[in-house]
Amino acid sequence: MEEAEQARAAAREAVRDVEPSDLQRAMADRLAQCSVVPGALVFLAANATPGHTGDRLAERAAGVQLVYEGLVLTRDLVETVPWTGDETDTPADLDVLAADVLVAKGFRLLARTEAADAAVRTVREFGRERTDVQAGRESTTRSLEASVFDLAVVAGASAVGADVPLGLRQYAVGLADSWGERPLGSPAEVLPERPADVMARVAGPSAPESDDAVRPSATDH
Repeated sequence: MEEAEQARAAAREAVRDVEPSDLQRAMADRLAQCSVVPGALVFLAANATPGHTGDRLAERAAGVQLVYEGLVLTRDLVETVPWTGDETDTPADLDVLAADVLVAKGFRLLARTEAADAAVRTVREFGRERTDVQAGRESTTRSLEASVFDLAVVAGASAVGADVPLGLRQYAVGLADSWGERPLGSPAEVLPERPADVMARVAGPSAPESDDAVRPSATDH
């Protein structure tokens, strides 16, 4: 789908200036193979929300995708414990650095948008969920995918200069929850047929949430 291709291209472009070359190559390779559902959702949410799409939508898609991929890599590292005790375990060290840079780059792209607070909330929820898992507790925090899908909708819908539809956010979270097993699949596997039509329908008028309603402007600050 076109939105997925745009999201992947934007994410890879966002890390093109990373140095050293080994780190840049590792990040580019990961972005070439990962699921780009979060980035695609940014474009789909913007198109589903009534209004005029603002500038730099591709940057927002890249920001969401980078945050997600950085946190996925962090989760993988925590769960697999890649270090073997070798003091020169370069691949593992490179992955740790890549995870940090991906999240930082994503934050930078979203920092001057209306999705900045949602990005911070995503990382905090991820931290709480990981803490619960490590402590052997059942977590009541949303999954990483649910948090990121919500972030994607906020980033996309807020680009058009209208309130972010609550129905669209609820739909995105439900979409993530319904996927179930990791890793996240491709857009063709995760999204419904004709996702643009479905999202436009669920983006109908609804009351904003009282705690974190997003009232965006038409363009980035």
